Amino acid sequence: MNGMETKTAEKIYRVLARKYRPQDFSDLIGQEPMVRTLTNAFEADRIAQAWMLTGVRGVGKTTTARILARALNYKTDAINKPIIDLRVPGEHCQAIMEGRHIDVLEMDAASHTGIDNIREIIEQVCYCPISARYKVYIIDEIHMLSTQAFNGLLKTLEEPPPHVKFIFATTEIRKVPVTVLSRCQRFDLRRIDSATLMQHLKKISDAENIKAEEPALAMIARVGEGSVRDALSILDQAIAYGHGEVRIETVRAMLGLADKVQIIDLFGHIMNGEISVALQVFKNLYDAGADPAVIMTSLADFNHLVTRLRFTPELGEDISLSEEERLRGKAFAEKLSIRVLARCWQMLLKGIAEVENAMRPLQTAEMLLIRLTHAADLPTIDEALKVFACNPSATIMKTSPAAPLLPETAVARPMLPTALPAKGISVDKNKKKRRLESLQDIIQLADEKDDIQFKFIIKEYIRPVSFKSGYMEFVPAKEAPYDLAQQIAKTLYKWTDERWVIKAVNEGGGQTIAEEEQSKRNALLLDAETDSDVAAILASFPGSRVVDVRFNKQNDEPVSKTDIIASTPNMADED
Repeated sequence: MNGMETKTAEKIYRVLARKYRPQDFSDLIGQEPMVRTLTNAFEADRIAQAWMLTGVRGVGKTTTARILARALNYKTDAINKPIIDLRVPGEHCQAIMEGRHIDVLEMDAASHTGIDNIREIIEQVCYCPISARYKVYIIDEIHMLSTQAFNGLLKTLEEPPPHVKFIFATTEIRKVPVTVLSRCQRFDLRRIDSATLMQHLKKISDAENIKAEEPALAMIARVGEGSVRDALSILDQAIAYGHGEVRIETVRAMLGLADKVQIIDLFGHIMNGEISVALQVFKNLYDAGADPAVIMTSLADFNHLVTRLRFTPELGEDISLSEEERLRGKAFAEKLSIRVLARCWQMLLKGIAEVENAMRPLQTAEMLLIRLTHAADLPTIDEALKVFACNPSATIMKTSPAAPLLPETAVARPMLPTALPAKGISVDKNKKKRRLESLQDIIQLADEKDDIQFKFIIKEYIRPVSFKSGYMEFVPAKEAPYDLAQQIAKTLYKWTDERWVIKAVNEGGGQTIAEEEQSKRNALLLDAETDSDVAAILASFPGSRVVDVRFNKQNDEPVSKTDIIASTPNMADED
C-alpha cells in the first residue's frame, strides 16, 4: 500500500516555479552582488546577526532566506562550518529547503501581526538549537507587523544569543521602521532583466522538452516584469494553453496582448498624424481580443523604448527585443525629437488611467488616440513663446495634415483640384509663378503672406547647404520640428504653385539666418562700444552699456552716435 501511495505521489504534477526553485546560491539568477557580499562575509567569518531581504514579488526572497539558512547550518562528513558553496547536499539541507527543519522556523507576518506572536519568539530564542548549528527565524512580509510587535522585537534583534539568526523578507521596505532596518544587513534583490529571464525560460523549456518560440518566451519575460515566479507561472499556463507548445500567437491570445507589429504601426500612424488609419489599426487590435488599456500600455512601452534608444543605442542589442522593435525603434529614435516623445509619454500616462477607469474604455481609448495624433506636431510652449516674441499677434497653428515621418527628401507634389479642399490648401490658378532664389526671398514672401510662424521656422531652423528655385538642401538646427522638410515643401507649393524638392541632410550647412542676424548685431554693439566718443560717454557713467544700435532706413547704415541707445545702472530695471 505504501508503494502505491509513493507511485501516486510521484505522478503529482509540480508547477514549474516549485520544480525549478533554486537550491543553492549558484542557481540564483541576477543576484550576483548579494552572493558576492555573502561569500566574502562567510570566508572572513564576519557573519551578520540579521538580514533584511527586499524586492518585488517573485524575485526569490523566501528561497534566498532558505538557502541562507542552509548555508548557516551546513554540515557534511568533510565540512562542518557555515559556507556558501552548497553544491554537495549537507545533513540539514533537504529539510531546510522543504521548510520542515525543526531549528529553522518560518513565520508569515501577514497572518501573525501581533505582539503575542513576537513574544513567543522572544521566549524561545534563549534555547539552543536541537540539531543544527543555528536557530534561524525567517519572517516573511515583516512590514505587516504591528508597531507593538516591532518594538517588542527590537531588543532581541539588537543583542540576540550567539546561536540565533534572523532573516526577514519584505516587498514594502519603506514600511519597516528605521530602528529595525538599522539592526539588519540589507540586501535588495534585483528584478531580473528581460534578456536573462528569457534565457532562464528557454533553459527550463528545453529541460521539459517543450517546443517554445523565442519571441513567445521574450513576451513572457517582459510580461513577468522581472519576477521569475510570475514568468514561470505564465510559462506553465502557456504550455497548457498551447497543448505542450509555446507559440507567440497563443501567448498573445492567452494574455490578451496586442500584436507588437501592429502596435509599432499604430505608433507610426500617430506620429504621422494619420488619425483615420490609427483608429482602424486600433480597431483591428481590439477585434482580435486586445484590451484597450493593454493597447495603450503597449503603446507607452514602445514610446519608452524609442526614447531610450535615442540615448542608449546599445539597447538595440537586447535579445528580448524583436527584430521589428530593434529596427523600427531605432528608426523612430533617429527621427523623432525629445519634445514629441516626452509629450506623447505624458499624454499616454494620463490617458491609460482614464481608459482603465472609464465606463466605456473603447471610446475613451479612441479619444486618447485622436488627442495623441492631433498633438504629434504641435509646437512646444517654448517654441510658441518664441513666435509670440517676434509678433505678439501671431497665431500658432498646426499644419494639417501632418507630413510623413521626416524622410531625407520631401517633395510637394501637385494635387488634383478636388483634393485641395480636403488637404486644406488652395491654389490660385491665375497667379504668376514666383521664383525664389534664396532664403531671404522666402522670408520676404512670408512677410507678404503675413505668416509669422513660417518666417520664424525658416530663420531659426534652416542651416542652408544648397539653394535654387524649386530645390533646397539644408541641415536642420537643433530642436527643429521633425517634419520640417514637409512643412516647407507644402507651404512653398501652396504659395508658388511650383513643385519643390526639400532635402534634409546631416552634414554641412552654415549659420541660420537668426544666428547671422545675432552675429551682425553683436559686431555693431562691439563697434559702438569701441568708438572713442561712445567710450567717453560710457566712462562718464560707470556701469552703463550699449544695448542697441539703430539703422538708417534709407541706406541701412548705422545712424549718428546720438541715436546709439545706452543703459545705465539706474535704467537697467526699465530695460
